[in-house]
Amino acid sequence: MVKWTLPAKKDLRKIHDYIAEDSKFYARRVVEDFVEQTEKLNDFPEIGRIVPELNDQHIRELIIYSYRLICQIQGQTVEILAVIHGKRDFFNVYKK
Repeated sequence: MVKWTLPAKKDLRKIHDYIAEDSKFYARRVVEDFVEQTEKLNDFPEIGRIVPELNDQHIRELIIYSYRLICQIQGQTVEILAVIHGKRDFFNVYKK
């Protein structure tokens, strides 16, 4: 089961709101793409690569557009921890 943490939901909302300033259509589409990609984690929880900065096999990332979707595998549950723009400094944004 995929669960979004509150910080990850806030990250996705900020992305939506930023894109919506120019296009509500594309903002909605981007959010839908994120959700669609995370649904794959139900069947394949280990897709994506291990986050190189952490080197922990249970913390992985999917690259979606120019963002890093960080997730943690905990048994049958995959928690979405954060959505970080690829150009941002990982450790300044991600706090485990």
